[in-house]
Amino acid sequence: MPSAKRKRSRFRRAFKHAGNAVIGAVVVGTLRLLQKTDPDKMGAIGAYVMRKLGPWLNEHKIARANLTAAFPEKSPGEIDRILAGTWDNLGRVGMEIAHLGKLWDYDFDHPELSRRIEIPPDSVARFLHLREDGKPALIFCSHLANWELPAVCAAKNHLDSAALYRRPNIAAIDAWLRETRAANMGTLIPTGLTAPVKIAHALNRGTHVGMLVDQYYVRGVEVTFFGRRTNANPLLARLARQIDCPIHGARIIRLPGHRFRVELTDAISPALDAEGKLDVAATTQIIMSTIESWIREHPEQWLWQHRRWR
Repeated sequence: MPSAKRKRSRFRRAFKHAGNAVIGAVVVGTLRLLQKTDPDKMGAIGAYVMRKLGPWLNEHKIARANLTAAFPEKSPGEIDRILAGTWDNLGRVGMEIAHLGKLWDYDFDHPELSRRIEIPPDSVARFLHLREDGKPALIFCSHLANWELPAVCAAKNHLDSAALYRRPNIAAIDAWLRETRAANMGTLIPTGLTAPVKIAHALNRGTHVGMLVDQYYVRGVEVTFFGRRTNANPLLARLARQIDCPIHGARIIRLPGHRFRVELTDAISPALDAEGKLDVAATTQIIMSTIESWIREHPEQWLWQHRRWR
């Protein structure tokens, strides 16, 4: 006969599974309803709600501590304004998840017709070169503005691409996101033990692989970020060391009037070790320094609400 402890454990697992199923059904149902709404109006609502709700959450304290340490020269009032902007952006991103297909309206042949997206001419030239050169590339991104849009840009404009993503814990939400993202963002590679192998295979096929690299990574390499030591994920640099391909950065900037600017950097020059091979730690530092420069330009658009320094 099962022990009382085992019975309780089974009950907790069953209760959690049932709870996740209910939560998943509610969230997916809500997202499907949101798809039928106006993205601009819902974005404004999401921004308003998070501006009011955010300061009551524990993440607000984390964000304030991060900002105060990253910008010691800024006054408390300036920090408060940035914090309000981060919650505004996060609320908009939450609502925009349901409208990814609607957000992208850029036509490379007729950029003047775009109502939402602008891309500088130099970034257009770099993108077209990536699309036409027949070679793979690694693209690093960060949690700035709507960080889903670089992958949407690649898929909508016929760039052979794949994106690394983190699976939600709730199966129904994961299935909906994979369905929605796959339709708008190309191939999706879930994080996990097999991800590096899958990415390497994709690169060897000539695919362009994008990944978010700006969050804390327990088993990462040590880097300096806003003057403080922290860990960063070295996967992108390790892949570049293994497979000879360029590294580019892609960022999104949120503009007034429900618009976005998309920028693609030149290929970065990786750091080399004494043997002339790519230095993983030093190249990861170059990537993180690039992202830091982006955040300094628009600190209110970055995701400060996570424990980036530990």
